[in-house]
Amino acid sequence: MRSLGTIIFGFLLLLVLAAGGLFFLGGTDQWVIETAEGTIVIEFFPREAPNHVKNWKKLVREAFFEGTTFHRAAAGYIIQGGDPYSKDDNPFNDGLGGPEWTVRAEFNDIEHVRGIVSAAREDRNVDTAGSQFFICLSSIPMLNRQYTVFGEVVEGMDVADSIARKPKSAEDPERPVDPVPVTQSSIRTIYRLPFIGEFSF
Repeated sequence: MRSLGTIIFGFLLLLVLAAGGLFFLGGTDQWVIETAEGTIVIEFFPREAPNHVKNWKKLVREAFFEGTTFHRAAAGYIIQGGDPYSKDDNPFNDGLGGPEWTVRAEFNDIEHVRGIVSAAREDRNVDTAGSQFFICLSSIPMLNRQYTVFGEVVEGMDVADSIARKPKSAEDPERPVDPVPVTQSSIRTIYRLPFIGEFSF
């Protein structure tokens, strides 16, 4: 019986330590994007781009992205989404929309390599990011420190590649004929603890 008590005590101690780990270590927030092509999971970079991460989490929690499409898709380059105008039937206004506010640039030293997620903006004004974002499908050095990196795809790059391969318009080689919509998006928090591993809520 003493050995059983020791086991139970050890298990309870492990639970307490785990709970303490959650409190002191915190978790890592991820953006889960559901599409008909599959799921893309983006891990945020709050240290490098705190205001962008705060903005995107707010938009996700307000269901801003549901129904928006990946209106721009170039195989081997990027896919881009997040424009509320992409919900309508007019493809010519895609890329022009956003929320009623913008976020100041937070350029950082993270390079634009495959899987990196950055905020799209107007060409002539660096402080115009709002809701549009792009996922790099390859290394694109010319974008470094020109756009704010705020996350990285940790699951679903095959989905991003699939979206990029969709048939394109004859008028625009980067505009999909049938853009892939976001069916649902959410925030989940991942905890990584010694001896327990990774889990989420």
